[in-house]
Amino acid sequence: MKIGIVGCAGRMGRMLLARVLSTDGCELAGGTERPGHEALGQDLGRLAGGEPFGLAVSEDTGALFDASDAVIDFTGPDATAGHGSLAAERGVALVVGTTGLERVHLEALDLAARRTPVVQAANMSVGVNLLLGLVRQAAALLGDDYDIEIVEMHHRHKVDAPSGTALALGEAAAEGRGVRLDDVAQRVRDGHTGPRRRGDIGFASLRGGDVTGEHTVIFATDGERLQLTHMASSRAVFAAGAVHAALWCEGREAGLYTMRHVLGLE
Repeated sequence: MKIGIVGCAGRMGRMLLARVLSTDGCELAGGTERPGHEALGQDLGRLAGGEPFGLAVSEDTGALFDASDAVIDFTGPDATAGHGSLAAERGVALVVGTTGLERVHLEALDLAARRTPVVQAANMSVGVNLLLGLVRQAAALLGDDYDIEIVEMHHRHKVDAPSGTALALGEAAAEGRGVRLDDVAQRVRDGHTGPRRRGDIGFASLRGGDVTGEHTVIFATDGERLQLTHMASSRAVFAAGAVHAALWCEGREAGLYTMRHVLGLE
């Protein structure tokens, strides 16, 4: 399967290049970066930390989609929305790990999914997707006398907060309780906030160092506290999941999928 990588020179992009190059059943179709990026023209194999591959980083995203069966996207929200349009036009599967997506970006992916397979997930790791199920189950079993707080920590370079994974965990908790996350989310606390509102789902975001990703969902009530935690020590787990998702798309009907579909958990 020919797989292309957009945003190939970033930390995740390089990891994805290396994963595609080392995975049976995959052929690297190419990689792109935004105009003016310092990596343009560099050999993709070298960029992935290996031997020369014979293809260079390009800024021609349209040509990349033309050469690919699937494209993996860990870029930015606006770029991802545009890539959704390209995927639909070319009939190319799209795997999206971009975080910070807002409604307008999700609508663009939903539109693309009417014409081609789109896998969109805030987190591509197997462990996190199992955690989502556990959080949904715990929230359904524990009443709202258990306060739910979600704490996440990432490296100093992460630009969005709360993380996409934290928000996905919040959605899972809200689904378990049969409520809308938008109605109960408490994303910021500062100053004299008053007592905690019963039934809220709180978020706290920490940033520092080179932390790949840590997420803890806390269920706290009088006398006890349950904590469910996932810790990622390497981006390799996200790259492996994304490439697995791209391979899973082969022969798949158009539609909007999640990693739970890919992993057979849905």
